[in-house]
Amino acid sequence: MEISAQGRLEVRITAADVGKRVSVRRLSEPGATQEKFTDTVGVLTSWDAGVLMITQRDGRSVRIPETALVAGKVVPAAPARRRGPAATYPELARAAARAWRPVESERLGEWELRAAAEPRPAGATGAAERRTGFTRRANSVLPLGDPGLPLDEALAAVRRWYGERGLPAYVQTATGAEGTQELLCAELERRGWVREVSAGLWTGALAPLADRAEGTGVVLSRTADEGWLARYRRGPAGEVALRVLGSGPSVWFATVPGDGPDAPVAAIGRCVVDGRWAGFAAVEVDPARRRRGLATEVMAALAGRALEEGASAAWLQVEDDNEGARCLYASLGMAPHHAYHHYREPDVSGPARS
Repeated sequence: MEISAQGRLEVRITAADVGKRVSVRRLSEPGATQEKFTDTVGVLTSWDAGVLMITQRDGRSVRIPETALVAGKVVPAAPARRRGPAATYPELARAAARAWRPVESERLGEWELRAAAEPRPAGATGAAERRTGFTRRANSVLPLGDPGLPLDEALAAVRRWYGERGLPAYVQTATGAEGTQELLCAELERRGWVREVSAGLWTGALAPLADRAEGTGVVLSRTADEGWLARYRRGPAGEVALRVLGSGPSVWFATVPGDGPDAPVAAIGRCVVDGRWAGFAAVEVDPARRRRGLATEVMAALAGRALEEGASAAWLQVEDDNEGARCLYASLGMAPHHAYHHYREPDVSGPARS
């Protein structure tokens, strides 16, 4: 915290510092017999009517009355990373978007509106007939810059675009790294947009992951066959799902066959090679065969193929509540780079799956 020459803590931030990363100390229990302090680090997203709003790395917002402030200062825009390949948020966001392409997209300034949904049921008409898109990632706005309109007008255009397609409107945002969108998150929340899902984008070196391969029968293919699709946990794959799964600069599917000719597939995975990046997704294991190293084998085989194509770094996305996957990826040398969130327009039911 900031300490004056006289040894006192000082508040050295003002409303002019909105948009900057700050560290503050506040009284956590006003009125208690013993003063207790809480430290908060994040982006100062507003300072209105005597209340500060700070958005933390994981996207959670903290409201702090300015009367509770004990100390505060501006700190560097992002903490130094201890491991993992160097990368900016925009670079990773674009790589992730190329690896999971929508069926339809449109530009709104520097925002990309993305949609991938199966055709409407027979007889369905009108924007009010909501459809379910194939994953939020392929059915959300990727806002990497200025939409070219004031925010309220841009969001109205977003809602019209998705409404015309019978889809709920989602905006994908990120927090916790240099160049992420804490201010946009705060503005969406002020307008009643609901954060439905948060996840992490993790990165790591590719070669150590490939070194985990033991040659235990992982089959690599350019297409997802029936066995792969049957293991894919998101259910039956229609034409749109197949198009999204097969999209990307260089797509590989991994399969570990079952124990017999009629046995279900034991494990699967997907990897998209894109320049120096290899993006991993859809790593699934038969529940009866978990904790046997199959997920590691799948990822190692895909990493080896990605190395052959010139990639050197890996990324993947994992939801915050998937503790098993987070432990696995940490054991493979992966580490969080930033958090991303999907905000749904107000008053809409029937969200797409993540």
